[in-house]
Order: sequence, then C-alpha cells, then structure tokens
Amino acid sequence: MVSMRHFNKVLQVDKENCTVVVEGGVVLSDLNEILADNGLALGILGSISYITLVGAISTGVHGTGINYGITSSYVKEVTLMKADGDVITVSRETDEKTFLAACVSLGALGVILSVKIQCEPAFHLEQIRYGAKRKKVMGELDSLMARADHLRMMWYPLTDDCTVFETKRSEKPIKRSRSWFWEIAVSYHLVQFLYWLSTFLPLLLPAISWFCVTVLESQRQEIVDRSDRLFNFDCLFDQYVMEWAFPREKTVAVIEELKRWIDTTGFKVHFPIEVRFTKADDIYLSPCYAQDSCYINIVSFRPYGKEVPHEDYWKAFQDIVFKAGGRPHWAKDHTLTSEELSAMYPRWTDFQMVRQRLDPDGMFTNTNLERVLGPGIGSN
Repeated sequence: MVSMRHFNKVLQVDKENCTVVVEGGVVLSDLNEILADNGLALGILGSISYITLVGAISTGVHGTGINYGITSSYVKEVTLMKADGDVITVSRETDEKTFLAACVSLGALGVILSVKIQCEPAFHLEQIRYGAKRKKVMGELDSLMARADHLRMMWYPLTDDCTVFETKRSEKPIKRSRSWFWEIAVSYHLVQFLYWLSTFLPLLLPAISWFCVTVLESQRQEIVDRSDRLFNFDCLFDQYVMEWAFPREKTVAVIEELKRWIDTTGFKVHFPIEVRFTKADDIYLSPCYAQDSCYINIVSFRPYGKEVPHEDYWKAFQDIVFKAGGRPHWAKDHTLTSEELSAMYPRWTDFQMVRQRLDPDGMFTNTNLERVLGPGIGSN
C-alpha cells in the first residue's frame, strides 16, 4: 500500500493558461480553495470533494452536463513512477497512447506523482431546483439537457416523483437558501432514523419517500454559489452504490425498464435514483469512451451502519444496464470480470499493452485489478 497523503502540494499555478500542476495526494476540497484564491476553478466536479484529484482521475469520476466530459478529460499531463522506479511525464503531444491509458488507469500503470489539469476562470453557478413527475421529465428530457449546462435528476420510484436540478453558469451574486434545520436536522438525522425504522418495517418506505418528496423536495429553490459548492452534493449517510454509464439515447428506455422491474417485483428500493449526463471522450478505459452517456446511480442506505438486503436490486439493475450497452463506474460496486469488461472497451488491448510495458512484473496488480483487468503479464 502506497499512501500519498503527505504528497499534497500545488506545484504550479498558471493563471494565464488556466492550468495547475498538483502532486498526487492533493484532496479536491483543498484544491478548490487554492484555485478560488487564485481566481480559478475546475470546469467540472463530481458529487464529492473529499477524495484526491488523482483518485478521481484514475477511476473516471464524473459530473454532469452534455457538453462536459469526465474529470480525466481535462488532464493535460501525467507524471508517474513506473515499477522499475523510472519517472515519466506523458501528454497527448509526447506519448498519446500512454497518456490515454494513464488518464483512467485504476492505479495499474504506476504511482501518479503529479498531474497538470485544465481549469477555468472562477465562476458562479445558478441552480434552480424543483419537483416534477417522472413522465413529464422524460418527455422534456432533450430540452432540459439543452437548457441547463449541468442537469441532474433525482427519481423517487416509490412515488414516481422527481427532483430536477437545472444548473448553469452565472454572473449573479451568491445567493444561498440553506437552513441547518432542514439540511442537517431533518434531511440527514431524521431521514436516517426513518430509514433505520424501515429496516424493521419495509412497508414504511413508500411513506418515507412521500415525506421526502412532499416536505423536503417539492419546494422550488433558486441558489447561486461558487461553482464547486454547487457541483458537490450531500450524499447523506453510509450507503452502498452502483452506477453505470450507457448510451444517452437509451435513458428513457432504461428508466422505464427499471420502473417495470420495481413495480412487478414490489421491491422497496431506496431512493433517490440519480441520473446525470456526460460527453464522450477517447480515453481508453473511460466509461464514456466514444459515447455520449447517461449515468444512473442507485443506492442502498446503511442507516447507523445497519446492513440492508439489496442483492436482488443490484442484480436486476446490472442486467438492465448491461443489456443497454452500459459500462460500470470503476469506483463503485459491480460483479463483472475482465472477460466481460474487455468486450465493452474497444481500446482494451491498447491499455493492456501500455500496462505490460510499464509494469511487466505486475508490481501494481492486486486482487481487485486481477478481477477487473486480469492478471499482469508477470504477476504471480
């Protein structure tokens, strides 16, 4: 195990070209503050910022927006240490194949010492949040995606309601409408307690869903804030998660199929189901390789750490998105092996050739990588 915790310096800030070079252990929350102090911001972020930038890049973390790629697609340069101790720096211009393998590498190619990433001048986001029925949202999906720079949807299948987050770049001053009582006392502590009760009485889940939609999510809200604060999202308490990316044009069909399974089986799924959108790229192991994608994220909460059965739900969802031509998020739960995954990625062989060249003895191979990537050429 290699810890990069103390390898966390910002090495260069280039305000003119809006780029930064950071060491491999820089945490996104710290980077967001440093960028803000220098009048810069990342152009896209995922839901959380308590992970490292390199961790986000290595596993293909994404935000949302049909004109925005995953975090890795904004990387300009990668410096990594190979298994033999040599340090190399790669970019599209100097070594395109190694670069496109390194941008989503799962840690299989070496230790990423630093990255250069493209930023933007600091900006605000304006978010309009409102409730709507699923059928209405599905019918207007194309116009919603075109209207919002960053569209996110939360679907509550037990009531068939949605919360829509339309977010766009803005020059308006910061305007927050958050309350400790509603955001922490109710949305976090009370909802966790209600979920805990539902582990004994699953029939409570539709009522809890109704409460969350009606009391917490139905009111229209308008917020303007610093970009990273609105890109990030409170994921509440402990949870299991599974997320897949699949061709964007299949969004409605996948959601309809998942709804049919929920309605047919009567499975009391946890909510919400999160829907986001991302632009295609050319990174070898990106779930968005060569396809504009919809990401759907399902959850099974663990209130106060309590285990909740979710295996049937996981299997059904995985089967649906697999058939739709989906690819799993590398940092979230799935049961696929390298045999199945290799068929999903047209540049799989190219990645493996880079892996063989940089780590011929399989030094960076572990149990999980053996499952999802296959054993390194020289692994024992």
